Amino acid sequence: MIKKKVTVQNAAGIHARPASLIVKEATRFASDFHVHMYGYRINGKSILGLLTLAAEQGAELELEMDGPDEQEAMEKIASLFSNGFRLEEG
Repeated sequence: MIKKKVTVQNAAGIHARPASLIVKEATRFASDFHVHMYGYRINGKSILGLLTLAAEQGAELELEMDGPDEQEAMEKIASLFSNGFRLEEG
């Protein structure tokens, strides 16, 4: 199991489009994926779970991967956060 802290970069936070990008990427991997925020632990492969976090810009989350492809999965998901979910704002 590996964990990594990330920060939501984009101005709109995690809304439907970023959540769907996370889920789409996460479901490509066999590893279990969970997101920790404010004491909650949600399934990172669930769009509804991600939306319930209501993570705004600047929110810190901890990503947790556990499985055979955890390293690659972590790199891909963390990169979504670091590049603002590839969204062009403004």
